[in-house]
Amino acid sequence: MDRLVDVLLEVDVNGDEVAARSALALVAAAPGLVVRLDEHARSAPWYGRHREPAWRRIAERASAMSSGPVVMALASMHGDGRVRERAVAAMIARPYAEVMPFLVVRAADWVAPVRDRARAGIALLLGDDADVYLPAVLPMALRLAARARAGFVVAQARVAVLAATEQSWRGLLASVGRRERRFVLDTVLAGGGLRMPELVTLAESDPDVRVRARAAEAACRDSVWTCRHDVLRRLARSARAEVRVVALTGLVRAGRDADVAGHLDDGAPLVRAVARDAARRLGRDAREHYRAGVDADEPVVGAIAGLAETGSVADAPRLLRLLGHEKPKVRAQAVRGLRLLDAVVVGELMALVRDPSPAVVREVTLALRPVAGALPPALPWELLRDGRVELRRAGYKLLRGRGAGVELRAALILAADRDRRMAERGKSDATRLARDTASTTWRRSPLPELRVTEAERVELLALADRAAVMLGDETSRQLAGWIADSHPVE
Repeated sequence: MDRLVDVLLEVDVNGDEVAARSALALVAAAPGLVVRLDEHARSAPWYGRHREPAWRRIAERASAMSSGPVVMALASMHGDGRVRERAVAAMIARPYAEVMPFLVVRAADWVAPVRDRARAGIALLLGDDADVYLPAVLPMALRLAARARAGFVVAQARVAVLAATEQSWRGLLASVGRRERRFVLDTVLAGGGLRMPELVTLAESDPDVRVRARAAEAACRDSVWTCRHDVLRRLARSARAEVRVVALTGLVRAGRDADVAGHLDDGAPLVRAVARDAARRLGRDAREHYRAGVDADEPVVGAIAGLAETGSVADAPRLLRLLGHEKPKVRAQAVRGLRLLDAVVVGELMALVRDPSPAVVREVTLALRPVAGALPPALPWELLRDGRVELRRAGYKLLRGRGAGVELRAALILAADRDRRMAERGKSDATRLARDTASTTWRRSPLPELRVTEAERVELLALADRAAVMLGDETSRQLAGWIADSHPVE
């Protein structure tokens, strides 16, 4: 933070307003950085080798008539309220979009004169030219929304959105971040500013799940009231599950159970649940429907999932038959169904533990973890050293919960993995095990005991030495001491 202040001051010294505003734009683009800089400006302001001269220069240069936007923004964070108030007045007199986040912070200031002047300036600027200032105000206002005294700017932003033209808030929806887009959408929906075609477009194509769900909810509610069943059917065919379930709920309220029951084989669990409820009202047996879908020549993946949700152990043979199916999706769903029905057959699933499909391997691993003790002892270790990353991940998961010695050995092997994410996982678990061995004054639980044979102890020391670069000196030292102090077993 000190270095950032120095760099910003160097930019301001050159007197280039374009460069100064560009530098401020980089800082203002990250609301969290502005907040951190503001907190840093007041944390022990006279402590450190160069903090006092920097903030003294800021206060002196802020009083000059020719001070630039960078100095004004930094001065608005000064520990002296009079300096902050002068900086706020200067930023309002020469408003730039780049300084608006700093002005928003001061609108929640603990000193009333500073706070009141900042609030008045923001209200006037948003009222005069919301198209320019609102995109700069909104991210910081929402970032500070949970703070005391921060509600004023959020309310002003909401008023500005409600008063904006359709073209203005459309531009906001297309340009601002996810949190801001959600705020704009909720505000516009509250004001009734979106028409049905726009709601449908947002529900079908927006990249944010919350925006899609809110738009779909508004569209479906209006469609139910106006009997626009065609819109409900269109949204029920959406590729997004959160949109489909809202549309089907609308069809249920419109009394169109027959349309809803046609989604029994949907890929989303909540959609299937709504469809089953509609089928029940129509007198249809959803379980028999799923059994027929599973027994078909070309099994339906949604029917396999539905049978797992409604069936029993008696349906396990139907799913076991699908473990050799040519499609990976069918095999993976069959394994998942057996797990949900509590009908796992270890011998059948072991044949799929090296399946070519990573999705099948994941499902098999989840199914075998509760019965990992029934597996051949060498299998998880073989998987942990396999060339395929998904098999190494499976082997590691199957070794979890088998005692400190097994978990430590597996974590040390994984810490040297060539896959970065796997190595980070091994490092994290090895570090956790090392920290658990530390004796502290507040610890009440017993220290974990490492019981290994002499050969296993030698292997653990070799693995810890190989992973030392990844683990760091402190963790390696803790592990070496823990392994050295372990009690050998016969």
